Amino acid sequence: MTKNILIVDDSATMRKIIMRGLRQAGIEHADFKEAGDGVEGMKAVEANTFDLILSDVNMPNMNGLDFVKAVTAKMPTPPPIVMITTEGSEEIVKEAISRGAKGYLRKPFTLEKIQEVIGPFLK
Repeated sequence: MTKNILIVDDSATMRKIIMRGLRQAGIEHADFKEAGDGVEGMKAVEANTFDLILSDVNMPNMNGLDFVKAVTAKMPTPPPIVMITTEGSEEIVKEAISRGAKGYLRKPFTLEKIQEVIGPFLK
């Protein structure tokens, strides 16, 4: 079954790297939508149904932490949201989880780490 995945990151290059990484990690049956920041991400969430959302933390207009909070406030049962970012502090991780994120993946990531963190949400 095809999974609908939203990737929210202000770097178009990083969005492509994430998509390629997911495919290489064995997540082949997926339709990807992209958003350049949390504002675009919210528009995508309002217009589509997703099985998984991957979001950067540091973005213009609406950062990833505010995006997670907005998604979880808007939806009674939001899809799992996994943060993918260079931010690695325990404080940021705890903040993301407290706002509704279900997982955290640090850049740069390996295929094994993608499978370990993201794989369970797509089974």
